Amino acid sequence: MNTLLAIPRRHRWIWAALGVVILWVALSIATERFSLHSVSGVARSASFLALVALGQMFVVATGRGNIDLSVAGVVTLSAFITVTIADGTNLHLPLALGAALLTGALVGLVNALLVVRFRIAAMIATLAMGYVLATATLMVNRQVRGFETAPMLEWLASGRIGDVPVVALLAIVAATLAAYVLNRTSYGQALSATGQNIRAAELAGVRTGRIVTTSFVISGICAALAGALLSANVGGAFLDMGTPYLLQSVGAVVLGGSLIFGGFSTALGTLFGSLLLILIVTTMQIWGLPAGAQDVVQGVVIVAVLAFAGDVGGRVVRRRKAGG
Repeated sequence: MNTLLAIPRRHRWIWAALGVVILWVALSIATERFSLHSVSGVARSASFLALVALGQMFVVATGRGNIDLSVAGVVTLSAFITVTIADGTNLHLPLALGAALLTGALVGLVNALLVVRFRIAAMIATLAMGYVLATATLMVNRQVRGFETAPMLEWLASGRIGDVPVVALLAIVAATLAAYVLNRTSYGQALSATGQNIRAAELAGVRTGRIVTTSFVISGICAALAGALLSANVGGAFLDMGTPYLLQSVGAVVLGGSLIFGGFSTALGTLFGSLLLILIVTTMQIWGLPAGAQDVVQGVVIVAVLAFAGDVGGRVVRRRKAGG
């Protein structure tokens, strides 16, 4: 019995996976038409969120309440950059993707500079960066005369292999790579140590500044990739297209079982958390809830999970102090 109870503690992604199964069964019963084909559509929507959330996960893992609030701006700006440079041709696509990913990486570097060097709280620094990106997006928007999508990027974003969306396969590959980095590399071990106790990690010889910087760069690149793919999925770019991913990326991370106070992250859980969050939104749409009510429900769910996680984290800290 104790062994069974220990499984969810070691594999925190199980709760998100269980939520996906329960919600899928409930929707299938309620609608009598929610099939595997329907889920593939949900999986495609969840995949864009998963790409952003996987990057957000690395920032959250650094601890101290670090969250990247610039992801929405990166998603939107990278979408505009992609459609502007690609100009609807595969010939210019490598340059467009390179420019978008480079933009995400540079934003991550600036965020890290503000957080690590100038010791500005991550939420404040990245929120300010978000406003800068919004202004940059307005400037780029003035140069766009029309939207044409490169065929190859459109296939990656909207194509299917059988009933499986190609972008879902990309999200799975990204999650697998993230899991490998977290669990099988020295960076992943250093990231976990930094998130658990940054001072102790520094005393142990971990270069925490580099760890935090790398995490923000990863977040920026993931958001930029998601923005580039989204531009092909919707057939262009529009202002605030990245806004929904700001709250949802954090929600997917915590719903997936990662600790919001850092030290433990699960890529598989983030993938399931993204799918669960999109299923929740789908359920509300089927019920006919207005967009405002959907945002409220998402906010309540995420706040409830954060409150629970914070309570658990507080008990862990108190136990460590009592034992030490």
